Amino acid sequence: MVPQVIQLIDESGSAVSQLPDLGKDRLRAMFISMLRVRIVDGRMLTLQRAGRIGFVGTSTGMEGAQIGSAAALKAQDWLWSGLREGGAAVMRGLPLAEYVAQMYCNANDTAKGRQMCNHFQHKGSNYPSWSSVIGTQIPHAVGAAYASKMRGEDVVHSVYFGDGATSSNGFHSGMNQAAVWKVPAVFVCVNNGWAISVSAKAQTAAETYAHKASAYGMPAARVDGNDAVACYATMQAAVERARKGDGPSLVVLETYRIMGHSSSDDPSKYRDEDEVAGWIAKDPIQRLEQYLTSQGFLAEGEREKIEAELLAEIDTVIHEQEAAAPMALKTLVEDVYATVPGHLKRQYNDFIEVAERHGDAQPGDGAFPL
Repeated sequence: MVPQVIQLIDESGSAVSQLPDLGKDRLRAMFISMLRVRIVDGRMLTLQRAGRIGFVGTSTGMEGAQIGSAAALKAQDWLWSGLREGGAAVMRGLPLAEYVAQMYCNANDTAKGRQMCNHFQHKGSNYPSWSSVIGTQIPHAVGAAYASKMRGEDVVHSVYFGDGATSSNGFHSGMNQAAVWKVPAVFVCVNNGWAISVSAKAQTAAETYAHKASAYGMPAARVDGNDAVACYATMQAAVERARKGDGPSLVVLETYRIMGHSSSDDPSKYRDEDEVAGWIAKDPIQRLEQYLTSQGFLAEGEREKIEAELLAEIDTVIHEQEAAAPMALKTLVEDVYATVPGHLKRQYNDFIEVAERHGDAQPGDGAFPL
């Protein structure tokens, strides 16, 4: 049997089923977070095209899946990212300044320039650094969830990944161990249609991605990923199930990546324009806006006012971070050892000598005394 797709608000913005009692303020907060994701992505892509940052992976068209599902997590819960969940991290406490600093890899970058752009982390909101290696975060999340269970913590670990990651070793071993250990985890498969240039239809012979849960003895749900409220309600049920000790679930959010896989990708090489246009018409932000307006939670034309405020906020942060100092070169040899050992000092001194000769060294960032 093919699991039914859960939908609470249809594409016209009308409620088609009983909605969770989120209230005006929470619904508006979700809507504003979705707008923030889209605006930040647009700004970052413009900066990348201008050569001012190096890499961007946008979430355009997927904001409902990202924000709706993550909004169901409590502050103490963990969010293990697959790629595009940076906006959810901002909603959960990652300062926008840290987000933008990481895009520039400047002196304020908490990763010290050791990650590609768009690879965020934030200890304060339990958002671990993620890797471009597909699926590796899944067994990490399962191990951390098992540790939380052993400690008796009131914590749920959500682990996000794309449809392509279901072909990874990490997915299969992680799902299996999570079910065997009955860990407090929720697996969130964001099926956005394409794993770079591989269609989701070519990624598996299963009828749906939700069917994969059966092999591991856990329940699954399929959700209209462009319905933010349905994403919230389904995720909340899975999170509370895990919190009660009933084990992990698989939640499949069916959405679409409107832009390229990343700023390095040209999706016109492998996608049909009519397919993209069909999904643009299902815009999750437009859908929630129509619902909020119909309920009197959002005034006519208020979206434009909110967008202007968000743009001003984001542009202020961009100007601040673009003016920040570059990452100090000494960070190349910090943090592995309590005291930098002699062989790394010698290598660094050789490096700094070459950098100074070519004029690339940073002021006041001289060699180590040997």
